[in-house]
Amino acid sequence: MTLVAGYAYLRYAYKVTDNTPFTQEIVLIILGTVATIFFTALLLNQQTAVEIDKEQRIKFLDLKAKTYERLLDLMEQMSLVDQFTSKELTNLQFITHRLAIVASPDVLNEYQNFLKVVSEISDDKSFSGDTKTLSEALGTLTIQIRQDLIGGQSSIHYSNNQIKQIITNNSSRSSDI
Repeated sequence: MTLVAGYAYLRYAYKVTDNTPFTQEIVLIILGTVATIFFTALLLNQQTAVEIDKEQRIKFLDLKAKTYERLLDLMEQMSLVDQFTSKELTNLQFITHRLAIVASPDVLNEYQNFLKVVSEISDDKSFSGDTKTLSEALGTLTIQIRQDLIGGQSSIHYSNNQIKQIITNNSSRSSDI
């Protein structure tokens, strides 16, 4: 409304100053300045919105990565323990709540499958029972985590089957150690 009223006023001032050309130039300068300020403000407003969105995505990705790191650290700690209690299983279940905040549905589904494998293995109270099954479950979970974090933004384009094969090979090699 202000913009339309301002334009109407400047247009009226331009018509009134028909007799004095120097005054018309001043009115045109003012009109040009107002238009420049208006368009600059619109562009800066849009740029600010884009920057805020970018910052939010960066923070969310950082939170996601930290949560996944925490999960993998917990798995590493649990694999080093000879005997574990229901406390370790409870830790795994509580990290589900953290994952629910940031993880994709594919990661959550795969994590639930991983928990099933862990609970089956935990009957003997250690991870030493069936390391191959555990490594496969952890490898599949790692594949889902990687796809969630990186998606299709890798600089080197691998097919999903190539990525799965690499991670599976790494998991099987680590169980041989």
